[in-house]
Amino acid sequence: MKPGDGRALFTAECSHSFHFNCIASYVKHCIQICPICKGKWRDIPFQGPTSCLSRKRARINSVGWLPQVNATPTKLPRVPTYSTSNFQSPTSNLSHGRERTNPLVWSQSNAAHNLLPTHYAAHNSNRHITSHFQAFEPCLFNDDDSLGSQPELPSNNSYIRSIDIKTYPEFSAVQRSTPKENFAVLINLKAHVTNSDQANNAHISQTCRAPIDLVTVLDVSNSMEGTKIELLKRAMGFVIKNLGSSDRLSVIAFSSTAHRLLPLRRMTDSGKQHALQAVNSLFASVRTNILEGLRMGAKVIEDRREKNPVCSIMLLSDGQDTYSNIGYLKQDFWLRIPVHTFGFGVDHDPVLLHSISEACRGTFSFIETECVIQDAFAQCIGGLLSVVVQDFQAVHPDLRLGQLKAGSYSTRVVNDNRTGFIDVGDLYADEERDFLVLVNIPVVGNSSSETKLVNVWCVYKDPLSKETMETDVKEVRIQRPEILSEECVVVSIEVDRQRNRLQAAEAMADSRAAAERGDLSSAWSILDSCRRGLSDSASSRAGDQLCVALDAELKEIRARMANMQIYESSGRAYVLSGMSSHSGQRATARGDSTDSTSFVHVYQTPSMVDMLTRSQASSWSTM
Repeated sequence: MKPGDGRALFTAECSHSFHFNCIASYVKHCIQICPICKGKWRDIPFQGPTSCLSRKRARINSVGWLPQVNATPTKLPRVPTYSTSNFQSPTSNLSHGRERTNPLVWSQSNAAHNLLPTHYAAHNSNRHITSHFQAFEPCLFNDDDSLGSQPELPSNNSYIRSIDIKTYPEFSAVQRSTPKENFAVLINLKAHVTNSDQANNAHISQTCRAPIDLVTVLDVSNSMEGTKIELLKRAMGFVIKNLGSSDRLSVIAFSSTAHRLLPLRRMTDSGKQHALQAVNSLFASVRTNILEGLRMGAKVIEDRREKNPVCSIMLLSDGQDTYSNIGYLKQDFWLRIPVHTFGFGVDHDPVLLHSISEACRGTFSFIETECVIQDAFAQCIGGLLSVVVQDFQAVHPDLRLGQLKAGSYSTRVVNDNRTGFIDVGDLYADEERDFLVLVNIPVVGNSSSETKLVNVWCVYKDPLSKETMETDVKEVRIQRPEILSEECVVVSIEVDRQRNRLQAAEAMADSRAAAERGDLSSAWSILDSCRRGLSDSASSRAGDQLCVALDAELKEIRARMANMQIYESSGRAYVLSGMSSHSGQRATARGDSTDSTSFVHVYQTPSMVDMLTRSQASSWSTM
């Protein structure tokens, strides 16, 4: 005992000393690494008395939530990790033979915060629970569940996955004798799933979608304790409930280190029970190491023996990364599957999370209020569970191309600037993409009444049949009269709308750069100038709803840049989430995702709306 302090000390084999209570809480998650020097420990600071553990087990089983454990572990890493939301922790302080009540315990009668249903224990009363934390992780995460029987393709080909292509030239005609540089052509692409058998329409989403391998990487640092971690458990419970039996889920928790709580398991009834059990074991602990959690999530994807057609990572964090930086990310990070990141609260690191999502072709969502974690997750999985097109490329060849305006999507131009490619990736059901292709139009002779601008077609993979598909060629032509009529000089509303979107996204990025320099007056000027430009545009005068939504969003961003304190607490994350949404043309959560402002919902698909509706209905039912 330290004189005058009254607290036991533990000195590890690496010679670093810790208060016993602190380090016992640390190693109860089977972390056998010194938090100071990172040396591995062979001996850990707790040898559990059998009698105490037996008394604890009897008390836990009397609650009726978890099944009986027959074997008596001798060291803490083998003690099952139970939820702190329903009863006292099995890792209580045992000094003087007394058990210390965990301060994070929630009332057992508060059913709204209980993740595991009461029938779970009764149904599994004879099953054994093992610790979700392993003392030593295997070298390879190749213990993923077998895919089993996959959904059969409809024998009558009633389900058709297809791409619709629409094109809109900036003007319907260009005078013969006038060359035109950077003439804009809008390419609109939309993924469709249609069913020729209308009687089975209700089952389209379950029958034709591709199964997913989903890895959730969850922050359980000490800032997540209390209400936050309980709401995270509830949100994960919603995700688990809405996965199908062919989908597989893995759960990673990270604080100062990362731990795999659940291997990649199929979400059958049994798999869902194990997943709920893993999620219910989440417990807040020490610091934040985001990239360590992400690396472990990537390892789960990399090492799997079998692969579902779709895979993704969802990463949530509410704190600043205390180990890594963006430069380290760019040098070291290699993952090439979609990573959707969620910044929770005002203390997270939006720059790092946005950089991760941008590097990995995902989205970044800003969850400002803790009560909407579940809605943000619901919107994301609503899309992930509806992928109908993969490895999607749009091709635009013919005239000399000026530029491909594709936001965050990678592009390349070859063949002396006469052929361009846009790598679109995966598309959800009923999801759209709009790209502006700039071409240079030459002067033509008197015999030419029209000019062909571009041919457009798409190549993609059907995720179920794994066949490579190719669309028909869409040809874009414009008239070349000797004298232009009045209607020929009216700009296309569709082209103008997308030009406004790109300009608004650019204004968001430029205003953020100014705010990061501390020059808020320049940031305000950039936003105000963009809003004036939007109001003067043809689409604004026509009452276009996207234009209205963009103006409202720019106004909200300006309010969140009123001063540096507001900008740093919420403005930075808000604008980064907006940039992620508009550059990728995909819905993200921003602020309170349940509000009625239209710009939050600009890119939502019907599947996302349906999943959000389920989330909000389940939230009301538990209040």
